[in-house]
Amino acid sequence: MKIQISKFGNILVSRPAGKDAFLTASAYIFKEHEKEFVLDFAGVEVLTPSWADEFIGGIKNKFKDAQIKFDNTLNPSVKETLEIIKQ
Repeated sequence: MKIQISKFGNILVSRPAGKDAFLTASAYIFKEHEKEFVLDFAGVEVLTPSWADEFIGGIKNKFKDAQIKFDNTLNPSVKETLEIIKQ
């Protein structure tokens, strides 16, 4: 499943906003037994570790066996944030 992260905004900065985005996606976007997620960051200008941790961490917790891939990650904010949360 490919998810356009910019649908949640182009400036993604807070833990509560990341959690809200995850809960919204859980209710309306995610299917019950997803095996792969492609998170597309096209159009995202700012991404903070707190937002990403809530959203991506939520996916990891809910879909334990799913693969998560990233697309359009050349923006320095997106690139650095993804490096931080991988640690």
